[in-house]
Amino acid sequence: MATDDQLPPGENPALLTEEVHDPRRRDFINIAAVSFAGVGAVAIVLPLVNQMNPSADVLAQSTTEVDISKIEPGQAIVASFRKQPLFVRNLTPKEIAEANAVPVNTLRDPQTLAERTKAGKSNWLITLGVCTHLGCVPLGAREGENRGPFGGYFCPCHGSAYDTAGRIRQGPAPKNLFVPEYAFNSDTVVTVG
Repeated sequence: MATDDQLPPGENPALLTEEVHDPRRRDFINIAAVSFAGVGAVAIVLPLVNQMNPSADVLAQSTTEVDISKIEPGQAIVASFRKQPLFVRNLTPKEIAEANAVPVNTLRDPQTLAERTKAGKSNWLITLGVCTHLGCVPLGAREGENRGPFGGYFCPCHGSAYDTAGRIRQGPAPKNLFVPEYAFNSDTVVTVG
């Protein structure tokens, strides 16, 4: 760089200085700006995504515990699961034998009783109490109700008849009564859902 005594007449020494750009400073500013934008995006998106999570009352209804200690063999109860009726039935040895005697290849929706119950607990049949035809609630879970010609459940709306394993045997229903996910917590409590 030229000193003041070496400058041509009329030149300002401040105009002759070279601008020095620090590439590290520019990179830092770019990284800081992108990071700030990323944090801002997360701050905006997180509440939007979080509001789509189910509320506490919905989560409370996602599982149902049922006390099965007072259900005698041959009896059933109607509980509620996700605002739908839930049939919990304690099958007798005779009902189990009748269900196992049906040739599976003759069924509209072929399933064995073992596929519809838990191993070691084949006497407990747990199904949603909703007819698979048009969503009516079949009879047969409460004392004295019509169980239909196969001893299981009978839908009075259009005549669908289910056997003791909740399998469709007669009428317009296309599928067996739905078996939800469930697990036995103990010998007397089952959690559905």
